[in-house]
Amino acid sequence: MGQAPEFDLNATGALESQKACAGVKNEKKDVRDMFAVIKTGGKQYTVAADDLVKVEKLDAEAGSTVTFDEVLMVGNGTDTTVGAPTVEGASVVAEVVDQGRGRKIIVFKKRRRQNSRRRNGHRQSFTLVKVTDILTGGAKPAKKAAPKKAAPKAEPEAEAAPAAEAAPKAEEAPKAAAAKETKKEDAAVEPLFTAPDGKDDLKKISGVGPVLEKKLNALGITTYEQIVNFSAEDIARVDEVLNFKGRIERDNWVEQAKELAGQ
Repeated sequence: MGQAPEFDLNATGALESQKACAGVKNEKKDVRDMFAVIKTGGKQYTVAADDLVKVEKLDAEAGSTVTFDEVLMVGNGTDTTVGAPTVEGASVVAEVVDQGRGRKIIVFKKRRRQNSRRRNGHRQSFTLVKVTDILTGGAKPAKKAAPKKAAPKAEPEAEAAPAAEAAPKAEEAPKAAAAKETKKEDAAVEPLFTAPDGKDDLKKISGVGPVLEKKLNALGITTYEQIVNFSAEDIARVDEVLNFKGRIERDNWVEQAKELAGQ
């Protein structure tokens, strides 16, 4: 007769314990945390609490709270509610973390045998949000308590007030000095010529604007005829007073004045 098979009790116990552990793992996989499927920017996202999600750009500043009302599905453990098309009374609350742009992509278009090529770059804008809560049954998000500001001390305020008043005065001082200098320069300009009757529009000369026209009028230059009759000495005097550095000859003011006077 054959001998009966022998069993290793230790091996059998280990096998049973492994099966028991596997059963526990499978049970944990079946249990899911609360999640929701939202729709924003024409796209759908599966989100859960504390998730960081990049969505299409939203008109909101960093630190503000946004609410997604288009919730297509809500799941909590083994219970799942599918909307038609949305779940009534459900919403997802999130906090805006940052506004940014994605990596650059190249858009290249070519039409063969047409010598036509077009190459453009594009970076898609996005909003990074952090999901804070998934609400159901028409529940509203809880309002965040505003952080309490520490009461400022009286002495630093008293010291800061004179400093704050002194800062604008210190900034205004150079501006006032510059304004006085410009006024002195304008007052120091003395007429070099006797202004004739009548006045031409000197701004029609290339390079002459409203400010320069005023300076020329202050020197007594008001007509095209005066510029046409400029001598070399007159040009040198005007160059020296207005610091033109040869601008009259370089821009051919005399020739331009002749053409404008003849019109």
